[in-house]
Amino acid sequence: MEIIEEHINLCDESVTLTNQRALFWPRNSALILSDLHIGKTGHFKKHGIPMPDAILQKDLNRLKALIEHFNANQLIVVGDLFHAEANNDMLTFKTWMTQFQNFEIVLIKGNHDRLSKKMMADFNFRVETELEIEPFLFVHEQLKKHENHFTISGHIHPGVLLKGKGKQKLKLPCYQLTKNQLILPAFSLFTGLNTKSAPNDAICYAFTESSIFRF
Repeated sequence: MEIIEEHINLCDESVTLTNQRALFWPRNSALILSDLHIGKTGHFKKHGIPMPDAILQKDLNRLKALIEHFNANQLIVVGDLFHAEANNDMLTFKTWMTQFQNFEIVLIKGNHDRLSKKMMADFNFRVETELEIEPFLFVHEQLKKHENHFTISGHIHPGVLLKGKGKQKLKLPCYQLTKNQLILPAFSLFTGLNTKSAPNDAICYAFTESSIFRF
C-alpha cells in the first residue's frame, strides 16, 4: 500500500490529505476520517447475503498503516464508525484496538452509529455529537447552524465522475473543499460514491492508488 500525501492549508493550519481516504493534522497528531462503517459486512451476512471476511480486515490494515505512517496519537472519526446493530465485526474491531496503547479515539456520532450506550462505553473511547478544536468544528454532517464555523465532516461519501472518449466513465473518491467546509471521503472501501453532491464552489481533490489531483 502506497500512502501519497497532499499538503494544504486550512484556516492557517497545515494538514495532509492522503490517497488512503484520511486526513492528518500534524499540530494535534490527529488522524481524521469518516464513514468506516464497521459492521456493514456482518449486517449483510446476518441477512443471508454472503460477504468476504477480507473486506473489514483490509480497511483495518489501511488504518493501522496510516496510524504508523504518521505516528498519530489520536483518531477522530467524524461519524459512521459503525454501520448498524451489533455483530461480530464489532468484536473484531475491539480486538484490533488493543494493539495501540495510549491512543485516543474520538467518535463524532453519525446517523449509523446506533449501538447502545453500554456497548459504546465498552469500546472506551470518547463519543460526542460534535467537537470543536480551534479552528475546526468536527461534525458528521454540516447543518445551517454550523455556517459560522469551518467544519470537517463526512456522511456524503463524495466522489467525482470523469468522462472520456467513447462514453468511458470513471468514478473516483475525493475530498470536497469550500470556504467553510472540508468533506472527507468515506474511509471504507465497501461504500458507494456520491458524484452529484459537490457545491458549485467546491475544489475537489480526487485520488487513485498512486496519485492525488486537484480540479
